[in-house]
Amino acid sequence: MNWLPLTSIEQLEEISILSNQAPQLIFKHSTRCSISIIAKNRLERSAAPENITFYYLDLLTYRNVSDYIADKFSIHHQSPQILLIKNGECIFEETHNAIDMDEIVSQAN
Repeated sequence: MNWLPLTSIEQLEEISILSNQAPQLIFKHSTRCSISIIAKNRLERSAAPENITFYYLDLLTYRNVSDYIADKFSIHHQSPQILLIKNGECIFEETHNAIDMDEIVSQAN
């Protein structure tokens, strides 16, 4: 798994533009939450598809980015949470123990 750090609102705008060419996935992670750590580990043990770019957002450090994500994509903030962005829109979102790489791949296609 090659995580790209998501650290700014400007970067989120770039992700939205890039999603017109290929799906982009944002993993919102709390480093203090055991469920979040388990979800992250489960994703990292799975084979990551090459056509999806994976971003990692540290919620504790970049809460303003997380708040912007909730507003931009009209979703309720959760942690852990994944958002699959395609054509500038969040086409799939999942939280907690329901985060699953097979489901991500299925939704991206």
